[in-house]
Amino acid sequence: MQSSGITKTGVGDIELAHETFGDRGSTPLLLISGLGSQMISYPDELCEGLAAQGLFVIRFDNRDVGLSTHLHAAGTPRLGDVRRGDRSSIRYELADMAADAAGLIEALGLDSVHVVGVSMGGMIAQRLAITYPERVRSLTSIMSTTGDRTVGGASEAAQAVLYAPPAQDRDGAIERQLQTSRVIGSPSFPLDEDAVRARAGLAFDRGHDPAGVARQLAAIVASPDRTADLGRLSMPTLVIHGSDDALVNVSGGRATAAAVPGAELVVIDGMGHDLPRPLWPELTERIAAHVKRAEG
Repeated sequence: MQSSGITKTGVGDIELAHETFGDRGSTPLLLISGLGSQMISYPDELCEGLAAQGLFVIRFDNRDVGLSTHLHAAGTPRLGDVRRGDRSSIRYELADMAADAAGLIEALGLDSVHVVGVSMGGMIAQRLAITYPERVRSLTSIMSTTGDRTVGGASEAAQAVLYAPPAQDRDGAIERQLQTSRVIGSPSFPLDEDAVRARAGLAFDRGHDPAGVARQLAAIVASPDRTADLGRLSMPTLVIHGSDDALVNVSGGRATAAAVPGAELVVIDGMGHDLPRPLWPELTERIAAHVKRAEG
């Protein structure tokens, strides 16, 4: 299943870079990436596997990463102040990123899609489902949380890598990603360091922007708890989380599943805060089966 190639589409005041896999006439599946992650965080092979299940797979770069619009004029948020409740340097929230996704769905000429979000992408997917329920046929939230600060917390080591100073060059960016992966990756699955290096190098080449990542992080910190709103969702919902997630504790996944009526919770033993290759077949099958059930 070859990709369509990368296209940029105007959504509001920005452009979103996106790419598709599979037949446009198939059931549409939108993949939303996490903090600082680009569309390539969903590897080609994983997207091709989902397309082989009869899905029209859409992946895209969120605002401020990769080939999508970077809001350079917005400056760098003061994360320390944001964490203390000072919102003056925040330029957007997760709700704005959800609006981006809704705009992309519309721009692609699709009435509604099945949505998968990983980490921050899961938060965006949740907000998309809350605000634009008519656009979301089903929701899959992976290694994410509700916005309730009492659940889904990061370990001290994970917080340290999350807030570590940004890399200044390509080699530094690759090394920083390796260090991060060693801390938050899946302990029961060997880390594919060559794949991490290759993806980190490609991400740097596509658009290295530490200030953009900081703006995304500020959006997470500034956004409100979604728990009550999740309780009003009616679309089929699947929550997947790793038992050994050091960045978003599994309590975040459990809380998400508990908040959404009828949600299915799958906790994968030994999985951390990544998508290791040995789990791709299981993830593909679970997502595809969830979509097919939702389609009826």
